[in-house]
Amino acid sequence: MRLLHTMLRVGNLDRSIEFYRDVLGMTLLRRQDYPEGRFTLAFIGYGEEANHTVIELTHNWDTPSYDLGNGYGHIAIGVNDVYAACEKIRAAGGKIVREPGPMKHGTTILAFVEDPDGYRIELLSDHNHVFI
Repeated sequence: MRLLHTMLRVGNLDRSIEFYRDVLGMTLLRRQDYPEGRFTLAFIGYGEEANHTVIELTHNWDTPSYDLGNGYGHIAIGVNDVYAACEKIRAAGGKIVREPGPMKHGTTILAFVEDPDGYRIELLSDHNHVFI
């Protein structure tokens, strides 16, 4: 078994693709409109779906935004240097919502970024799986 993707519902697909591509450095892998269902699916990630877990962005054409509720946590991305990744993300227009530093009650260095729909993305020092 393998984890294939995580799905996020987004209010503005082009804005979300731009964020994940231009701010977080992911690649748009595929995109398909479903006119009869009035939705579009776009898959983004750091590698091809055959070998990597990706994110599915779902845009329901008639829904401009979503209530994220209190059940969603975050997506985590491994980076070589959390501080440098935050500077790169900030320079690209990304919103840092938790500045880099040690985890509360721990020593792991982390930070949080927020995408255009309010979803949180955790940046973690990960010297084994560096993506951005």
